[in-house]
Amino acid sequence: MIMAALVFIRKVTRSTTVMQVTPEYIAEGRAHILQDKDIPPYVAVFRIHGPFLFGATDKLEEVLHGLADLPPIIILRLRNMTAIDATGLQALEQFADAVHESGRELILCGAPARPALLMRRADFEEHIGKENICENIAAALERAAQLTGSPATL
Repeated sequence: MIMAALVFIRKVTRSTTVMQVTPEYIAEGRAHILQDKDIPPYVAVFRIHGPFLFGATDKLEEVLHGLADLPPIIILRLRNMTAIDATGLQALEQFADAVHESGRELILCGAPARPALLMRRADFEEHIGKENICENIAAALERAAQLTGSPATL
């Protein structure tokens, strides 16, 4: 038990960084911020915040229960998803499949490096399409506009 605790502490400390906030950092972050973006009526935006592991996957079930009332495009923001495991990947795949079966499109955006790597290794893009995995919310809104043939409103 002590060894597991030490390994956990080591992993957590490796993921901690301290860095200066620069003008470049602020400029890069603007693409991720929702406050200055218009969300068009044909889009619903959801986010995963925190680790998406074994015990949290049922949260997407709640979205699926209201799927019939959602607009034609769903954006799932992953920017604040700190980790994902095999169960989380499977839940995302099932979610993507259910969204597509309903006739809607799913766009993912902002996945941090580690979760994005796991998703690529699991060939997740086969469930959603490579073009529907975007770097940030600005790109996801542009992709949504492309899918509907609407002009992008950022």
